[in-house]
Amino acid sequence: MIDFSLPDETRELRTRVADFIDREVLPYEVQVGTRPFSEIVGELQAKARAAGLWCPFVPVEWGGMGLGHLANAVVQLEVGRTHLAAWAMNCMGPQDATMLTLLELGTDEQKEEYLRPLIEGEKRICFAMTEKAAGADATGMRTTAVRDGDHWIINGEKWFTSGASKSDLVLLMARTDPEAPRHRQFTTFLVELPAPGFEIVRDIPTLHDRIEPKWNEEYVTGHAEITLTDVRVPAANIIGELGGGFAAGQHRLGYGRIRHGMWSIARAQQALDLAAERALSRTTFGKPLSDRQGVQWMLADCARDLYIARLMVLHIAYRMEHGLDIAQENSIAKNFVADMLSKVVDTALQIHGSLGYTMDTPLAAWYAEARMQHLVDGPDEVHRWRIGKNVLSAYEKYGSTAPAAGGSLL
Repeated sequence: MIDFSLPDETRELRTRVADFIDREVLPYEVQVGTRPFSEIVGELQAKARAAGLWCPFVPVEWGGMGLGHLANAVVQLEVGRTHLAAWAMNCMGPQDATMLTLLELGTDEQKEEYLRPLIEGEKRICFAMTEKAAGADATGMRTTAVRDGDHWIINGEKWFTSGASKSDLVLLMARTDPEAPRHRQFTTFLVELPAPGFEIVRDIPTLHDRIEPKWNEEYVTGHAEITLTDVRVPAANIIGELGGGFAAGQHRLGYGRIRHGMWSIARAQQALDLAAERALSRTTFGKPLSDRQGVQWMLADCARDLYIARLMVLHIAYRMEHGLDIAQENSIAKNFVADMLSKVVDTALQIHGSLGYTMDTPLAAWYAEARMQHLVDGPDEVHRWRIGKNVLSAYEKYGSTAPAAGGSLL
């Protein structure tokens, strides 16, 4: 027998989180853009801490809730309903995955000096890996770090470093040994900001910023373009081992991808709810829109894909909980969930007609936001390439593609 029920304590936690978001967080959305975002976040974080809803994935001994992967997945399905919820509970990206990297790879000294203030909400951190020249190929990055006594000197550029203009720390990857094997050439450094030679050229304007500019003044992360000129970093600020930067980056991105999936499911559910409400309330040519079979089929396709996405995310959370590899499943889910979100939001917008294309509903903004999911944490094409290679490798190794296509389920 396969038991798909959630433990009682997880169900109760989800109810508690949902109630907190409905009662305390959502009322603040109308205030965004009308008062300093830092004030809004400060008030919400005080409420979240008082409610015991702080850093869901962080161990209790470090001040978090100590949730396992499955319980955290369920919580994030509620958090994804509004950007403010992640800020309230101190589990926003890119902060969350970067804290997890420090938890996993940081020394005791690094955790005390850098991780603790992040968990306490006193500081912010960003992650600098992507470069214009390399794009999705992390091993193609050109930023270099050269040893100089007990320091390293970093030179290069970074692109789309989310949150850099608002951060106190940056987790940064650079090439430290060009002669090493391809995946051992890079090292991860923790750099305190501001730092001489670390220059933010600009926050790159994006499609979503243009549609919802109020979120870009203080909230957003802002996606920064950066130049690094002789930036000096103590050797003690290497995170993990020398040459372990690529593995550290993939460790961090693994959680980020699954978190994006959880939030995308929450957003798609909201869009489907709006679509159903519109279909039931709108009359065209003398009949309710909801009576039209074509509209019912549109809604049915959305429900089907949402159902599949939920199962994917919960299965990956289960595998994480049991220490199983998730690389193939994560790439498949990353592709599918991005497609699902785009389709559901587009369908909801279509059912709303011209109203959906205006800013009178949130659908136009969600449409722009959904487009981003096909790019962040690796573009769709790179994941599909990897998935396909794994399918072929499985057949060569086992005589069946099943291990690369969810075969472990049965």
